[in-house]
Amino acid sequence: MREYLLTLCVTAAVTYLLTGPVRKFAILAGAMPEIRARDVHREPTPRLGGIAMFGGLCAGLLVAAHLSNLKHVFELSNEPRALLSGAGLIWLLGVLDDKWGVDALVKLGGQMIAAGVMVLQGLTILFIPVPGVGTVSLTPMQGTLLTVALVVITINAVNFVDGLDGLAAGMVCIAAAAFFMYAYRMWFGHGLEAAAPATLFAAILMGMCLGFLPHNMHPARIFMGDSGSMLIGLVLAAGAISITGQVDPDALKLWAGSERAAVHATVPVYIPLLLPLTVIAVPVADLLLAIVRRTWKGQSPFAADRGHLHHRLLEIGHSHSRAVLIMYFWSALIAFGAVAYSVNSASVWILLLVVVLSAVGLVLLLMPRFTPRAPRWAERFVPPRYRRKAVPTPAVEPSAAGAEERGEPVPAGLHGATAIGDRSRFAHSRKVS
Repeated sequence: MREYLLTLCVTAAVTYLLTGPVRKFAILAGAMPEIRARDVHREPTPRLGGIAMFGGLCAGLLVAAHLSNLKHVFELSNEPRALLSGAGLIWLLGVLDDKWGVDALVKLGGQMIAAGVMVLQGLTILFIPVPGVGTVSLTPMQGTLLTVALVVITINAVNFVDGLDGLAAGMVCIAAAAFFMYAYRMWFGHGLEAAAPATLFAAILMGMCLGFLPHNMHPARIFMGDSGSMLIGLVLAAGAISITGQVDPDALKLWAGSERAAVHATVPVYIPLLLPLTVIAVPVADLLLAIVRRTWKGQSPFAADRGHLHHRLLEIGHSHSRAVLIMYFWSALIAFGAVAYSVNSASVWILLLVVVLSAVGLVLLLMPRFTPRAPRWAERFVPPRYRRKAVPTPAVEPSAAGAEERGEPVPAGLHGATAIGDRSRFAHSRKVS
């Protein structure tokens, strides 16, 4: 665990330190597109934040490769190299799109090529566990198609939700944290070495998001752009594919009794088609709704509009920060709820807790005028917008009566004047006379 935390901290530190220089570079390079109709910000903001995030990814992999325990991941598996190859391609495509703009179909083709490169280097789904059936082996073509589909869906889901300051980075960080807990439990708790790469990917992804968030929170000083949103989407998809397609369910018989029982025990988050969708269920729901909405209107599924979930939260009266916090809440509820259910699917308390938290979330949605305020003791740790504003007391000069009692000279005609306004009116009258 200490080496994973060290990798996370190094990734976050490098990403944070690189974001400032990258912002200056983006301004000099002119990577500040004009404000579009669907944008919620009012001033041109530099993009290319994905450059700093890619630097954090490289730094995290480099540090992990030299740690005593994590270096075995690079020796026994080719998945880290596959991830770096696919991430490099998708990052380069995103940089070109942030600076000059790339057609939607070209981006889709680039995403498929990046996923294919990872497949060629071994990061692919080999088999899937199906409840009541057991392990279903996939042909190379089936595994390739399923892997590419998962990568493309996850990348576009994260890209679609990147519409508010700090929204995509925060939601992916929450999903990565939930995914790390599950992957670490599979590797350390049950001794499945094949889950180690996915655990490493989740730790690095958390570091990338945490390092970039301080620069991206509202009001954002820089946007991650497509170079960042597609990058973190690919890393999240790579971790999900690694743990769901590379871990042999037969190994689970050691602690679940049989292969079929093992499949049933882990089905909530173990099926590859379900795992990426549970940890980013909100972005995927937004993606599906956007496709249906645009197709129904006769538009292209890739046409931009202001119908996303975060736009609707703003329309009903929520502030920018409150809309982001609500999206965080729902992402955390679904992601951590799925992980908790995978640990003990027979517990009724988990289901009741999810229901109660869902009710709380619905109440928050119906209170758009509610302004969150931190308690007094925590004000120093939160942004100024969450602190209680002290009511300013008007500056009142001593009254004339008080001055007379103290023996101070009082100008003629000012007797009884008690406020600054009275004194100023008296001075104005003297000047006019």
